[in-house]
Amino acid sequence: MRTLAMLIMAAVAATPAAARDRSGYTSIAAGDWSQAEATLSAERAIFPHRPEILLNLAAVYLRTDRAAQARALYGDVLASEPVSLDLANGHTVSSHVIAQRGLARLNTTIAAR
Repeated sequence: MRTLAMLIMAAVAATPAAARDRSGYTSIAAGDWSQAEATLSAERAIFPHRPEILLNLAAVYLRTDRAAQARALYGDVLASEPVSLDLANGHTVSSHVIAQRGLARLNTTIAAR
């Protein structure tokens, strides 16, 4: 899960500071999951289909042991058109790739004992 969270944070790191705050970046980076969830939930009410919002909220749900909710958000991202997300390292990754990686990690986590 840590790798997925890092990938998502890297995706939003390339955005301006104000956008990072709206995408929960600051709170996620600080490990403040409740603040990140509050920020992301408010943004989702305004922008219900923005993949960076859904992916970051899914990461929060994973970190707070809400696998079913994370799975639903990954499904929402996969049901929409893919969006290219710029990573801090200069690479571009599809929102679908991030969602698929999140689901793969979720499936691994659920199967583990």
